[in-house]
Amino acid sequence: AETTVINQCTQLLSASADPTYVVTYVNHSFPQHRQYLCAGVWVLMYSHPESINSLHLGRVLNEFSPEEVTANIYTMVDVLLHHLNVELQRGRSLQELVLKVCANLAFFIWTHELLPLDILLLALIDRDDDPNALRIVINILDSKELQQRVKLYLMNRGPPEHWLFSGTFKRTELHKALGNHLSWKDRYPTFFDDIAARLLPVIPLIIYRLIENDAIDAADRVLQVYSTFLHYYPLNFTFVRDILAYFYGHLPGKLILRILNVLDVKKIPFSESFPQHINSSNASICPPLDYFATLLLGLVNHVIPPLNNSKNGQAGETLNCPVRPPPHNKAQGEGQKPFYQIQDPGTNTQLILETAVIELLSLPVTATQIVSSLVQIVVHIQPTLVQSSSGLHPTTVGQSSVLPTSPSGGSTDSLGGAANRAPSSGSGLSNSNFVWRSGYTCQQLSCLLIQGCGLLLAQLPQEFHVQLYIEAARVIKESWWLTDGKRSVGELESAVCYALLDPTWAAQDNTSTAIGNVVALLHAFFSNLPVEWLEGTHVIIKHLRPVTSIAGLRIAFRIMGPLLPRLANAHTLFSKILSVLLNVISDVFGRNSQPSAPIEASEIADIIDYLHHIVHYEGQGGPVQASSKPRAEVLVLIGRAIENLRPDVQHLLRHLTADVNYSIYAATHPKLVQNTN
Repeated sequence: AETTVINQCTQLLSASADPTYVVTYVNHSFPQHRQYLCAGVWVLMYSHPESINSLHLGRVLNEFSPEEVTANIYTMVDVLLHHLNVELQRGRSLQELVLKVCANLAFFIWTHELLPLDILLLALIDRDDDPNALRIVINILDSKELQQRVKLYLMNRGPPEHWLFSGTFKRTELHKALGNHLSWKDRYPTFFDDIAARLLPVIPLIIYRLIENDAIDAADRVLQVYSTFLHYYPLNFTFVRDILAYFYGHLPGKLILRILNVLDVKKIPFSESFPQHINSSNASICPPLDYFATLLLGLVNHVIPPLNNSKNGQAGETLNCPVRPPPHNKAQGEGQKPFYQIQDPGTNTQLILETAVIELLSLPVTATQIVSSLVQIVVHIQPTLVQSSSGLHPTTVGQSSVLPTSPSGGSTDSLGGAANRAPSSGSGLSNSNFVWRSGYTCQQLSCLLIQGCGLLLAQLPQEFHVQLYIEAARVIKESWWLTDGKRSVGELESAVCYALLDPTWAAQDNTSTAIGNVVALLHAFFSNLPVEWLEGTHVIIKHLRPVTSIAGLRIAFRIMGPLLPRLANAHTLFSKILSVLLNVISDVFGRNSQPSAPIEASEIADIIDYLHHIVHYEGQGGPVQASSKPRAEVLVLIGRAIENLRPDVQHLLRHLTADVNYSIYAATHPKLVQNTN
């Protein structure tokens, strides 16, 4: 086949070739041979490029379909890389060989404009397993011919947002803009209508490949040369966000600044202090909490849908929280798309949200520091009133303006203890004018900040998710509710109910709790994640275990419980999380467990009811109906899990097992249950 291809190319492309052979080749050559045309040309021109009949080659390529041209380019790239490596083994200089390859490629690209440059570059970066391919790409991007084309494009195209200016947009002459390889086509591209413009989607991919192959200096140079050009790329915002997320933790600060320059920074709503933090000489210092709080406030004002009852605050809230109408929010009615479906910010809502994401991904600090700061804000959200043993009263000058950590609903002594444990105002969050800037009452602002924080964290890479689970578990485990051995079981139970089971208690008292706020943050976070990213959520329970009290058990169920209905049709993940929750029950009610105080099985009757309901919900694939039945696999899972429980707790769960003596469903479907064993 190789001999046939070379013979055909010789007949077609020699200086004395018969012009009629062009028609013969186009009409009668085999498709398998046609895809090797450019590769054959490369072999023939390797020693004598001037001997190629470019006129005949151009006529043949014009008859090829776009798919055939692409196949030819990829095959030619394979051949040229093979020849280059063979010459290297013979002792030739790498620099000399790369220059020769680029000179021959100029025959196709610039001299006769026979092949599209964008497809050639894509073919080369797709062969990045050969390091010489990227060397050729860099050489092409550094070429004067290409940079001159880009310069002409910038001069003739006008500003990137040309539609904002009056007058008719002047399009460059098509043949001059597209070159020979495209200008003859019947259909013309509407946007990428220039050789340079066709590189706009390709250069970001080249930068990806360079970074993947640790060619950081080369990527930096490409960004330096083409950053202004990339302002014209319609998806440049998405490119910046995605590359910062994909390579998070692996990009040097200098390269991050280069990547940010792809955006027209003056037109992006970055925080006022953001340039100061990314240019900080001490990269290990995390920005103050005020910086993160301002980011969240921007989400509250421009991304989170507004509350319609902002003026109807509770009595007493106006004591130190002036109320003004909430700002106009363009997000209302737009609907939130999952972030991975957003190609580029098409609305102000998306722009504000994704700008905050880019800021966090660009900071020269670790994901642990960022998540810790955000969780700290959520844990210590500013209250309107401080609760103490003497009742409710407004905050005063000199008094801590952040919430007391986890006031208990159990006793006035607990309330006083909470006040004593309140963190000082030196936590880094300045509350002056903060509520006024939001346009909401303090109580509403607390809820909205938690929603905004959950939404923001859900947009970040999974490194942040893992850190959130670790930090949330730490806050919960270190809560004095669970670490103070002097508290009675009843008081702990009351405290958990105060924070989690009936949040209206805390709302009526105008206070919140550390655990309640963290759990609310996790719920806001989960609700903004796609199902496939919920796979690692069980990690938070892993960090909470071993659980030794019913209070800890309720917290675990309160965290993970709302997730299970979402997973009704994701059976594997549903079973995984259900198994984790059953293991937590085993920690407290296991045969060999040693709880901090004796606990009766009747204390978790509501949890048993929940398990009964959620198992039927998953079996139905939606809301429970009279005919709903659990899946046999789930019954088997529960049956195995309860073997480690105390007999009195086993008794409460027997009806959800595959035991035909206890389970109505198992008794009425013996064959199905038998097949799962």
